[in-house]
Amino acid sequence: MSIRSIVPTARSGSTGKVVSAREAVRLIRVGDTVAIGGFFEIGLALEVIHELGALFEATDEESAAFGKPRDLTLVFCVSPGDWESGGANRLAQPGLVKRIIGGHWSAVPALYQLVAGNQVEGYNIPLGPMSHLYRDIAAGKPGHLSRVGLGTFADPRFGGGKLNEMTTEDLVELVEIGGEEYLFYKAFPVNVAIIRGTTADPVGNITMEREALTCDTLSVAMAAHNSGGLVIAQVERLAEVNSLNPRQVKIPGALVDCIVVATDPGNHPQTLASPYSPAFAAEVRVPLTSLAPMPLSDRKIIARRAAMELRPNSVVNLGYGIPEGVASVAAEEKIADLMTLTAEPGVIGGVPAGGGDLGAATNPQAVIDMPYQFDFGLDVLDRGIP
Repeated sequence: MSIRSIVPTARSGSTGKVVSAREAVRLIRVGDTVAIGGFFEIGLALEVIHELGALFEATDEESAAFGKPRDLTLVFCVSPGDWESGGANRLAQPGLVKRIIGGHWSAVPALYQLVAGNQVEGYNIPLGPMSHLYRDIAAGKPGHLSRVGLGTFADPRFGGGKLNEMTTEDLVELVEIGGEEYLFYKAFPVNVAIIRGTTADPVGNITMEREALTCDTLSVAMAAHNSGGLVIAQVERLAEVNSLNPRQVKIPGALVDCIVVATDPGNHPQTLASPYSPAFAAEVRVPLTSLAPMPLSDRKIIARRAAMELRPNSVVNLGYGIPEGVASVAAEEKIADLMTLTAEPGVIGGVPAGGGDLGAATNPQAVIDMPYQFDFGLDVLDRGIP
């Protein structure tokens, strides 16, 4: 059986979906658009991504026989890296990547250096519309319509998200509907999705019980599948066929083509800072008094001042940066339970984490998919909820 025949075999419903990381990435073709799911290193399929970089670097007979993926378009919502050389930073190789479309870039400096050096095309699309665009691609729509980004770098009148001189194609249009301005973020086919879960059965059903977040995983998988593309899922472990609780399955096997079981636990950390925390997986609830307080610093002083603006019964969205400290202060001052703290990747309630655990939460009330969190956030803003 040839390597490429794995995909039709898998889609026919057989149990032939379990492959090595190298076998999976050999299915990626020249010019493919590759969408990477996750939030920083939460939900990031490190073993698959690193193997893709290694395949491009390889000079052995195997790579010569099967060819190498080249001229890829990388797409991601949130910085699929570690601020240094891991994750998608391994893909920062001229020739491997042709274009990058990202919603958040800080943890992938190697990729951004390619853009800054005018070696690849680059776009910055606002995170909310980027996460929503996956759903519209899956639905076969021509794009995503939003007011988010008007008057900013994403607006075509101010660059349309283009990051360097060699980036010329317009991915964002200004349109008027009912007398109001909107931005139209254009859809494009997703040829490959690289996603992650916890447990898979041989036909591809995937649960996420040990993951800190569900991220954009389902939306990314569905965008690729409905584009006629390939879905590669990295997991920690395998289960017997039909043994998974269907209500815990987050990615149905009908969407999944290849299952890669991580061979190195270091390639499947729960967060950047924590290999595994049962609190982040909601296996346990912990006393908030057990959380280490934020060290006194300028950042904490600013976070404490911001926390003074919190009101009981409010819904509070905490973003990246100093806002991370607001949750820590709220826990320290024993006021976190008086309001609902939320964070953009999908946690609602509890105490959102910061630093290397950013995106996870202790004692959350709910964890929803990231695109739906942006639906909720827009609703809160539109209705003026504090």
